[in-house]
Amino acid sequence: MLNSPSEQPSVDEAPLLHIDLDAFFASVEILDDPTLKGKPVCVGGGGERGVIASASYEARRFGVRSAMPSVVAKRICPSLVIIPGHFDRYEVYSRKFHDIVRDLTPDFESLGLDEVFCDLRSLRRLNVRPIEAGFALRRRIWDELELLCGVGLGRNKLFAKLASKKSKPYVKDGRLVDGPGVVWVSPQLEARWLEELPVRALWGVGPATAAKLEKLGLHWVRDLARVGEATLSTHVGASMAASLCAYAQGEDRREVVADREMKSVGHDQTFAKSLEGINQVLDAAKGHAAVVARALRGQGRVARTITVVVRFDDLTSVSRSQTLSFGVDDEVAIMAIAEALLQSVELHHAVRLLGIHASSFLERERNQMQLTFGFEAVSGNAREQAEIVSRERQIGHEALRDAVDEVRQRFGRAALGTASELGEHGVDIKTQRGRHAFGPEGPAS
Repeated sequence: MLNSPSEQPSVDEAPLLHIDLDAFFASVEILDDPTLKGKPVCVGGGGERGVIASASYEARRFGVRSAMPSVVAKRICPSLVIIPGHFDRYEVYSRKFHDIVRDLTPDFESLGLDEVFCDLRSLRRLNVRPIEAGFALRRRIWDELELLCGVGLGRNKLFAKLASKKSKPYVKDGRLVDGPGVVWVSPQLEARWLEELPVRALWGVGPATAAKLEKLGLHWVRDLARVGEATLSTHVGASMAASLCAYAQGEDRREVVADREMKSVGHDQTFAKSLEGINQVLDAAKGHAAVVARALRGQGRVARTITVVVRFDDLTSVSRSQTLSFGVDDEVAIMAIAEALLQSVELHHAVRLLGIHASSFLERERNQMQLTFGFEAVSGNAREQAEIVSRERQIGHEALRDAVDEVRQRFGRAALGTASELGEHGVDIKTQRGRHAFGPEGPAS
């Protein structure tokens, strides 16, 4: 699996490295439960509205892939094991993965938990050989984490990412075929790919954009090279048109941005049975607020902006946001704002998905606040009143939050729970899902 490199471009010929962990979520689940090894395993929502987020290669042999509806996946692979996901474990492995990459170079940009771009140009004076570095990085990730990955090398982000995809194992005629592990895109290979690759292979081209392009008769990257940017922009927008025309010429000016700061923390959930009425929505929101609060405290941050997202059964969506003059990391404080925002949403249909997100971060130590007097809460509109309540809860619950976090850190997450975290079988700590569209974990009841 870990072959020896044969070609040796210089750092100037292969300045960017892209590394992508294979079937990351599913692979971590198998590591944590060895009885799953060799079985078709997916992470995602197992209900009728569920979606596959990550599929093991055993599952891919049956045609199962990410973003596939779970009902379809189970139909083509009846023995499929679908796991709802454990993001705390993925974060642990992700931190270790990033530490290994950092030992190669601090000039790296993480894209989610399992994907990284590295800029190797700062390593010129060390006489680093990019392909050897790619194989060494891949070998170390396997030795220390038991995770496989694909490594791509190219002169820009476009080709480095395409190369990492080509380096991975693939399924052919129901059989798993090993990939080369590391791929360098030489100038000759660049020219060939620009002629042979479908438009769906390009960065940012999802199913919707691909469908628009294919309706225009643009099936291949070489087709895009013959279309003017102005013409293309009327169909896919100016920004996408500019990117696609540049990619069709093999150009990509995006730089590796080291230490990219996370912009938001959130929790979204698609329900097996849609929520009816504001009371059901608010009950669900309490759990969401607790998840977001824990994630913020785990990062040592507070957030000034709270956003709620509601998707209805007719698949229309509504979002509401409020920015505070202070930061919050307390679930009751977050819920106070979320409730006011949700009360402002007209529930014209049952609610299929609910999300709460926090952004506009401050470091926790810089969150200087003063307690307001209770009589202020009687004036102003609902959102102003919610902000006052939120401020009081944020300050008043600080000692309790710290105590709960300390107990959980020492004895485990389920050692202590709030009222909103108590379930039928004890403390039920929900796992943060962010914007991962898994769908519900089980069937509607």
